[in-house]
Amino acid sequence: MSERRTLPPGELERWLAWVRLAGVVFVSLEVGVFTPASPDANMTALWTLTAAFAVGSVAVFVLARADRPEWRRPLGAAALALDTVVIGSYGLLYAWEYGAQARWAMTLVVVEAAIRYGLAGGVGMGVVLIGYFTLDEWWRGHRYGPPGFTVDRVTFPAGINLILGVVVGWLVNRLDEESRQRLVRAREAEALRDEISRRVDALEAANRCARALGSSLEIEEAFGSFIAELRTLVPFDRTAIVLVEDAEARTIATAGRGAEDVFPPGSVGPLRGSVLEEVLDGRVVVRKDLAVAEYPEDDVLAGLGLRSELVAPLVVGVRPIGMLTLSREPLDAFSDEEVELVALLGRLVATAVQNIRAYEAERSTVEELRRLSALRADFVSLVSHELRSPMAAVIGAARTLEGRWRSLRPDQREAFLSLIADETSRLAELVAEVLDTSRIEAGTFSYRFDEVELAGLVREVVESSSLAQQDVRVVAHVDGALPSIHGDRERLRQVLANVIDNAVKYSPEGGVVRVRAAGANGVASIAVTDEGPGIPADQRACIFEKFGRADIPGGSKPGTGLGLFIARSIAEAHGGSLEVSSNAGEGATFTLTLPVER
Repeated sequence: MSERRTLPPGELERWLAWVRLAGVVFVSLEVGVFTPASPDANMTALWTLTAAFAVGSVAVFVLARADRPEWRRPLGAAALALDTVVIGSYGLLYAWEYGAQARWAMTLVVVEAAIRYGLAGGVGMGVVLIGYFTLDEWWRGHRYGPPGFTVDRVTFPAGINLILGVVVGWLVNRLDEESRQRLVRAREAEALRDEISRRVDALEAANRCARALGSSLEIEEAFGSFIAELRTLVPFDRTAIVLVEDAEARTIATAGRGAEDVFPPGSVGPLRGSVLEEVLDGRVVVRKDLAVAEYPEDDVLAGLGLRSELVAPLVVGVRPIGMLTLSREPLDAFSDEEVELVALLGRLVATAVQNIRAYEAERSTVEELRRLSALRADFVSLVSHELRSPMAAVIGAARTLEGRWRSLRPDQREAFLSLIADETSRLAELVAEVLDTSRIEAGTFSYRFDEVELAGLVREVVESSSLAQQDVRVVAHVDGALPSIHGDRERLRQVLANVIDNAVKYSPEGGVVRVRAAGANGVASIAVTDEGPGIPADQRACIFEKFGRADIPGGSKPGTGLGLFIARSIAEAHGGSLEVSSNAGEGATFTLTLPVER
């Protein structure tokens, strides 16, 4: 039988030791004062038994006060045995009294056994005492009878003690069960308190990281603050933040080992087969040993001495957009609490990424709108100038002819009429470019595709350009027989004419514009090279945009900034491209590339 736990360890034994000492005093008074004089009373035996009881009680009291955990169970059993033997002995020594009350003191032993061992102890002691009551009654009848042995004097006290043992034992068991339940509930409450405290700490840590992420809308600064805060919460040897962009994995922030050399910020890798592809299912991945390679990047990380990895998805709503990884040198180095915290941080990082992306998009949009507004203002200014000059010339020439027709010589009339025709053509070209640009943006720019013989087209455009002006030579070089392509001949003529006219416009007087055409590897290319001032590197992209004009040394030439935009749009509609290469002071080369018809 195991000792009950209703009272704290050691307290029960100390309490019973005090009761036992009080019992020594009570027994001494009963023996010395209240025992009636009788020749059958063995006073020597009674005092000897009382002395032995006193010595035993003091010994148990001293040992109980020592409170040695390893003594508790054997001391309790020894104390119960002492009480049973002493009280039973008093019952035998007082058997000369018919109806002696000493034997009823055995009830105390039943109660003590029930207190110590519960229902089993109370019932067990009641059963043991049946033998004692039988012995006591036999001893009384044999030694001090008549009357002789009476069964009722055995069954009645034995039954009373059994009932008492059952009642007290059940109560003790009930109290012990309730005590255990209270202890379990207390432990559960303590565990719940610890869990709540841990979650509060995790939320506070997450809030600190969220504040770090929100400290700036510049991605480098925001993630620098976040990683610094993360290091104090979840120590790591390496961390990285990777996003999914255009079906690829793009690293946007790293810290720790190999941050500048291994998958640095800005690096792009394949999504298929990587751990990021698995994380996109929304699951947290815990890698206990990177030496067991499962993904292409494992060998690289293991080469840095990293053995374990924790990967949490960056989730916006229900959609993963990337991952947050933490790596450590030891094997299986991440606890369940750290996994839970990093999973929470993944959502915060995802939200911050979305906010920063939205800010970047808005800022880009604003900058683009500002740029377009400036271009539009420049366009209005250019178009106003371009329109004003020919209109002024046409109006001036027309009024001169109207007022002085009869006084002008025939050749003068022809000159004014020619001027009106040229300026009107300029106006028509300007209007045509504006209309073409509007159609391209609206998607209504029409094409007629057919077989086009490029060599003849190149020679034709070069010849037309040479006849239209005499200041710059335009030379064509066709390498071999150019293949035919599938395209719109008039639109391609428009592209070549625009590019060659630009080259002529920016070439010095007496210069040469070279047009080279060649075909190879299923592609036909036409390169137009001038001897002008060249185009600065930072302005080569803008010349292909609407209203875009480069700030060229020596001053820009008249124009709307729409010709190259239209030319590139036509080239791309044919599946080709129009690119420029240039060195300052060495002219520029525009290359038209077109796929060959198969």
